Amino acid sequence: MNPFRRPNSSSSSSIMSKSTPKTTPRSSASSAELTGEAKLDDLTKLMGKLKSDLQEISLLPHQRDAILEQVKVYGRDPTHADPIFTKEGIETLTRHAFNSPSQNTSRAALRCLANAMLLRAETRQIFVDLGYMSKACAKLKLDSRDDEFLVSRILFLTTYDTNIDIVNLIDEDKLAENICVNISRHGKLCQAKATKTKDPMQDMALIESLKLLFNLTHFCPDRCASFTPALHPILTVVSKVPIASQNPLEAPVAPLVNALLNLDLDNKSNVPTLFPKSSPNVYLDCFIEILDKSTKIYKDPELEQLVSPLLTLLRKMYEVGPGDAKEQMRRVILPSAVDRQQPLGRAESLASRLLRLSTNPGTPQVRETISGLQFDMSDKDARRFVQNVGYGFASGFLFQHNVPIPENALEAWSTSSSGRRNTRASQDNRNIDRAINPVTGQFLDQEEHVEVKMTQEEKEREAERLFVLFERRLVWLMLKILSPRPFRKEAFALENSPGAYKDSILRL
Repeated sequence: MNPFRRPNSSSSSSIMSKSTPKTTPRSSASSAELTGEAKLDDLTKLMGKLKSDLQEISLLPHQRDAILEQVKVYGRDPTHADPIFTKEGIETLTRHAFNSPSQNTSRAALRCLANAMLLRAETRQIFVDLGYMSKACAKLKLDSRDDEFLVSRILFLTTYDTNIDIVNLIDEDKLAENICVNISRHGKLCQAKATKTKDPMQDMALIESLKLLFNLTHFCPDRCASFTPALHPILTVVSKVPIASQNPLEAPVAPLVNALLNLDLDNKSNVPTLFPKSSPNVYLDCFIEILDKSTKIYKDPELEQLVSPLLTLLRKMYEVGPGDAKEQMRRVILPSAVDRQQPLGRAESLASRLLRLSTNPGTPQVRETISGLQFDMSDKDARRFVQNVGYGFASGFLFQHNVPIPENALEAWSTSSSGRRNTRASQDNRNIDRAINPVTGQFLDQEEHVEVKMTQEEKEREAERLFVLFERRLVWLMLKILSPRPFRKEAFALENSPGAYKDSILRL
């Protein structure tokens, strides 16, 4: 018998024939008003009714659902809600969630269970020990965004503080296959023309599936290849989802990026998916757009948490990308000729913002990933790296990674004379016969030579100061020659006493 099938007429009549409680379960609104011992007493009674109903059906479907709704409200605050978090309570909710023939009852119990596992870590192992992981994996097969959302969240929570066997779940219970099927459904929904208002549960379910995928690939890297079928639909969603200017990495964008990090991107069979032959940069341009908007709006904490994974993904894409894709990345990430009109990092281009972030002490992961990406784009050659970003931005990364700097790295250079191997500079920098300052990265002919304007009186004072310093230096040399032993003491006096000069001459 399928436990998820709706009850037939005979089963419904049998439920109706049972005696039902005389009182109607309290509404959710009034439940929230109970606190302390009153809340505990009421919750104990409600959980008792749910347990008894499992042994012998004693509740009508709407009564069962109403009680579960009250339990959900009580469970939002674990204070005086102990009956939910006990082994008996978790088992009661689990059996209603995975054995009930009613979808409404099942989902109501799943919500209670998900809240409990979120609030109390110990309940996760209790759920795993009940042996319902296989049923949870099977429930993901249902083409329901509600079930996808709830079951994915429960499975996601079991990846923390439990002893689940991820390999067995993937190999035997087809967990990876079911997750990929659900993500593929989201890809098809994004491609379809919108004919009605989008269901908000669609994005919520997708986010939970992506979070679950990331954790499974993170904790079980040996099975990353099992999630390869999700690569194309994830990229499809990325290309279709609008990128907000004020919060470009808001969900589901950030979870989409994170989900790609652990996939087998360097597999040769996956490269054509990342870079389609018809339009190799279609997905790459999406990620660059996200990066461009993100570096404009986010501050240090958000940059470290949200932008760091995106940069890591771009670095992986550069490693496996074809020549055209690599050229496109160098064009936008390495400084251009326009950026070199002033010291590098001063402009407002994406390349300049990345350079500033590469020395930002408040974002260590972002700093490291940006410099690593730029170093990769320089063929991992220290001299070319200095030429591309300037010694000021390159030195810290090179010293930190013990990369020796060639002696000629600090010589002025021009892009046209850097040799035929200058394919790792941005396109705008090629064939420009203009010398470049190796430290600042600026064109030498664009550097400002500031002359200090001084009045005649200031010039005379400066000349007098220099003359006095010269004479003191001369006396210091005389002391050193005539009296080698005490000259240090005399020199100290000359350096620190305005009248010491004349007195020292007299003593000589």
